[in-house]
Amino acid sequence: QVQLVESGGGLVQPGGSLTLSCAASGMIFSLYTMAWYRQPPTKQHEWVATMTPGGNTGYGNSVKGRFTISRDNGENMLYLKMNSLKPEDTAVYYCTARTTTEDYWGQGTQVTVSS
Repeated sequence: QVQLVESGGGLVQPGGSLTLSCAASGMIFSLYTMAWYRQPPTKQHEWVATMTPGGNTGYGNSVKGRFTISRDNGENMLYLKMNSLKPEDTAVYYCTARTTTEDYWGQGTQVTVSS
């Protein structure tokens, strides 16, 4: 049974940094395209970043240059390093795992950017 468990969220001041983690289990982690999505209050899900099994990355325009996605296939871990955080980054952040036939989501972790 695939499980994705996010951690590392919290309250941070504008301009601060935070690193999110996602622990994956029940899957051959290295075969999955991993991604982060977020859902701001009262808004729909928004794509944040993706990392393919081969290590290729992509970022949403609103986070490009500030966020960095990475993965550790040996530890079955996905990370999102977030720098220069803004109030508009406030959201629930979700870790996802995807192949051509499967799509899994974690429960999410709350990130609040506020002074």
